[in-house]
Amino acid sequence: MLNHSNDPGRKKGVLYVSTLILLWIPCGLKAQEISKVPVTQPGNVHDRVNSYVSPATRSPTKTVNPRPLLVKPAPVADGSTGMARTSDTTENSFFPDSFHDWLTQSTMTGDWAGWRTWLTKKGVNIGGHYFQDSAGNPMGGASKNVRYAHEVGVNVDFDLKKLTGFSIGLFHLTVTSRAGLGLGAKLPALDSPQEIYGSPTVRLSLLSWEMPWNRYVTTDVGEMNAETDFESWSMYWGMNNYCQFESNAICGMPQSIAFNSGYSYYPTAHPGAWVKFYPAGNDHYSIQFGAYSVDPTIGNTHNGWKMNLHGATGTFLPFQLVWHQGGKDYSGPLQTNVKIGGYWDSSEVKNVYSQLGTFGIPAQYLVSAPVSKVRGRFGGWFQFDRMLERDENDPNRGTSFFASFTWGDPRTSVAPYFVDWGLTRKGTFPTRPNDTVSLGMKMLWVSPKLTSWVRELQGTGATGIYKPSGEHAIELNYGWRPTPWLLIRPGAQYIWSTGGTNKYKNPLILDFETGITL
Repeated sequence: MLNHSNDPGRKKGVLYVSTLILLWIPCGLKAQEISKVPVTQPGNVHDRVNSYVSPATRSPTKTVNPRPLLVKPAPVADGSTGMARTSDTTENSFFPDSFHDWLTQSTMTGDWAGWRTWLTKKGVNIGGHYFQDSAGNPMGGASKNVRYAHEVGVNVDFDLKKLTGFSIGLFHLTVTSRAGLGLGAKLPALDSPQEIYGSPTVRLSLLSWEMPWNRYVTTDVGEMNAETDFESWSMYWGMNNYCQFESNAICGMPQSIAFNSGYSYYPTAHPGAWVKFYPAGNDHYSIQFGAYSVDPTIGNTHNGWKMNLHGATGTFLPFQLVWHQGGKDYSGPLQTNVKIGGYWDSSEVKNVYSQLGTFGIPAQYLVSAPVSKVRGRFGGWFQFDRMLERDENDPNRGTSFFASFTWGDPRTSVAPYFVDWGLTRKGTFPTRPNDTVSLGMKMLWVSPKLTSWVRELQGTGATGIYKPSGEHAIELNYGWRPTPWLLIRPGAQYIWSTGGTNKYKNPLILDFETGITL
């Protein structure tokens, strides 16, 4: 599990600030309603990365790094473009001139009396976030529970050209801290309905040197994870399109690849590297290869700063082909991305029959399962996403869509077939151009080998066991942006065959997220 060990006073301060905002801002969601919720993403830090994640015992979890939304400058009377609809009045002081200015500045902490801008001009870009996930199941599952978890993160990007005068790339550093519990184990669920949770740990999440050698080649090497660059998200209006959902099945990357391989995910950091080629000298086409250490122990609490190969079982070797069109959120061709990739994991692991315990099969039956070891795992994926439309009268508003299919090695994969899709509408009510409504679904099919084995076991007269088949879920949520730096997202999820069997009644999950860009 991954986590957060935060100073109690500081944590209370963040929650207090959030409460003040809810009390003061006139909107449909009241502070009293939020108080009823019991207290229980980067990935990379450059422009294409802002997601949050963490691994769990059976179900790795992730996240999205909250950041200010991109807001297109509003046209003025003469037809020219005016200033963006955000303000920051802390150029000469640490506090904004008014409460209104604080609510409309781009980050909660502002410009630090001009120091933030000064550092950025010198090549040091500092960011941070606070994020919380709450979820509860009023019906269905093994028991009714409510869980809360949060993450605090700090990221620093160093532009080495501005710092040294030499074109020697970028240096990235991200540190995260998590705390809280997950609801998935209580349902139970194969995919956690929460993106984040974990025991208190301060963790190194990224430490890398990225170098664009020329128009055709870029490399990155250091302590990193595969999630930020392989089978991952795209950006729409400054938002991670996969992480408009709280469900860990969708947010960050399609969940099954983490089940089925040594794929590394945020916020863990593994020794690794990747190289990306741009054959046309632009981002319309790219070919990417990577190599990452596979370390099953990296998610342990005491390994938050592990930076060696001790305990590694092999190497995760992904590749990916990308076709990209458009990419400007407010003008020009509508963005479209197609990604096709695959991987080889050199680790020696047990075959899929070793996963029968996940489905509650009693120990006396497990001893007869044909468990053996397999050297090497493989799999692949296909991803598609597109901006479906951009409102003609307001380019801040529009609709985006994504879908993916992930396939895993049938010898070892507990979920060899996985599909997810999502639809996000940005711009809801006339006065809410940055709010979102998102609808998404994941479909997970359990290995037919496990289904057949349990069916045969039931045929022998075995009782008290349930045949694993799959777990599907759907999520609907509303993302409220009362300020550029605050996200409040209530939602609901419904899970079919939770835990991959029909043992429990299908649960309804009520969830609630808050993200603050510091």
